[in-house]
Amino acid sequence: MPDPYRITEAREAPPDSAGRRGGFVRPVLWLLLVVSAAGNVVTSTTGVNVFVGAAFGVATLACGAALIVQHYRRRRA
Repeated sequence: MPDPYRITEAREAPPDSAGRRGGFVRPVLWLLLVVSAAGNVVTSTTGVNVFVGAAFGVATLACGAALIVQHYRRRRA
């Protein structure tokens, strides 16, 4: 019977893991999040059309949600 408390060498990550893709997508999502949040703040304070501000808000929420999903997917892997 194998010992569950025995420390063994860690498994290698599969070659098709999100390591390469996640390294590129995450900074782009953060950049889009910051830009869309700044656009939302600017359009809210200057009184630009409400739909423009709403578009920036939706983009901010989408980037935030994508970052959260990516975080939980990479954490499980």
